[in-house]
Amino acid sequence: MRLVFAGTPDVAIPSLRALLDSPRHQVVAVVTRPDRPAGRGRRVRPSPVHELAGERGLEVLSPARAGDPEFLGRLGEIAPDCCPVVAYGALLPAPALEIPKHGWVNLHFSLLPAYRGAAPVQRSVLAGDDLTGASVFQIEPAMDTGPVYGVLTERIRPSDTSGDLLERLAVAGARLLVAVLDGIEDGSVEARPQPADGVSLAPKLTVDDVRVDWSQPAVAIDRLVRAATPAPGAWTTLRDRRVKLGPVRLGSPNTGSPNTGSPNTGSPNAGIPNGGAAGDGGSLPPGRIVMAGNGAVLVGTGTVPVALGEVRPEGRGAMPAADWIRGLRPSSEEAFS
Repeated sequence: MRLVFAGTPDVAIPSLRALLDSPRHQVVAVVTRPDRPAGRGRRVRPSPVHELAGERGLEVLSPARAGDPEFLGRLGEIAPDCCPVVAYGALLPAPALEIPKHGWVNLHFSLLPAYRGAAPVQRSVLAGDDLTGASVFQIEPAMDTGPVYGVLTERIRPSDTSGDLLERLAVAGARLLVAVLDGIEDGSVEARPQPADGVSLAPKLTVDDVRVDWSQPAVAIDRLVRAATPAPGAWTTLRDRRVKLGPVRLGSPNTGSPNTGSPNTGSPNAGIPNGGAAGDGGSLPPGRIVMAGNGAVLVGTGTVPVALGEVRPEGRGAMPAADWIRGLRPSSEEAFS
């Protein structure tokens, strides 16, 4: 089939590469979001999909809106059989949806109808789900409601960040997308309506959403930090300045000692010491920060302490928490807020 691929960020790259390598399909153009500032220098640069398309000599369409007459006209001239979509990042109006013979087919990183919306992976990690997956469905004017062609499942590991999980889903989902398009071409797959039950929404995580509330249980803080990694980045404040947090090590409900091994083995890690003394992290008030004798930086929560990993103080680069606290030298009463 003649394809016009729509996508923008890095997560779309495995699918675009898989389609470019497919012997059964021809990617004739890509649709991507307009160039925008990126990185610490805020230099305007093309999207990852735009860059790969340029390397492969593909036509690039970057409309400000997918309903722009000029874009719709050019898409009609190209006359694609189907438009596969992975994280394009903009709504597609009905006039655009009507152009391809087989419509627009979206790879979405959840088991629909769960987590319809912009942040399905983040919301799944935040909820503490054990299982997620990806769905390929026919796009309709309503958000993520179209009939589904195929799904895959993926276990969420106890240490997964959103970035870790999304990377695996992007690779596995690329294979699913190619298989679905093969099936659409030869008529061997049929889209089935989504179930009426089990609908949930996955709105984007905002910066305000990922401020750590240290009065919450340690397990909830662990999930929040992992869900917000790598973006938008969980954060807290100390001395009226923001500190971004990388994944923490979660304590045991009984001892306060972390467990970074298999959930079935309970193998310990030396991050948080056993015991109940505040200096050992066993009974820290929420937000209170101490350095344990073994060098772990402990923070009190609503249950057991957590050990910080990497931190990024405001205006500085990422660093190990132990290096940060040695330079900070907090008093015995200081706490995150």
